[in-house]
Amino acid sequence: MIIASKKRKENIAEYLLYMWQIEDLIRANGLDLDRIKANVIDRYDLTDAQRKEMTEWYESLIDMMRREGVDKAGHLQINKNVIIQLAELHEALLRDPKFPEYTAEFYKTLPYVVELRSKAGENKAGEIETCFNALYGMLMLRLKGKEISPETQNAIKQISHFIAVLAHDFKLNEEEKLFKNDD
Repeated sequence: MIIASKKRKENIAEYLLYMWQIEDLIRANGLDLDRIKANVIDRYDLTDAQRKEMTEWYESLIDMMRREGVDKAGHLQINKNVIIQLAELHEALLRDPKFPEYTAEFYKTLPYVVELRSKAGENKAGEIETCFNALYGMLMLRLKGKEISPETQNAIKQISHFIAVLAHDFKLNEEEKLFKNDD
């Protein structure tokens, strides 16, 4: 919760990947608040007020996961909304001729996105969500100590760079600095 709040302000991409990890952490603990307290919350050096706040945050996430039916898989609507916001900004940047560097970066990334979508066998996910799925998949592979091919490393490097550009533009947009000269 403290980390999520900080990441949300600083880097939307890191925030989203962190929140996906939190969803998985909650699932790994069986959506059981007592297990989360023992395995997560109690491991932090917190004041009583911070511990209470963190417990309430996890409790609210558990409740949302149950109500939204994402207790086994999927993402909370709050996290889907971030993807939607990023996708909307992505489309706006592609349409605006003032951002040729962004467009060029996207077209460098697009072949990897197309390849990932074909390997996944479904095209429901948009380009931005596909990029995040790839980044999260890479994170999981690294955590499991799996071997990563040079081709996959190159793809992830480009996707990561592209998402970093989008996250930077998202921050500028939130600060109303991105389209500031538009009428």
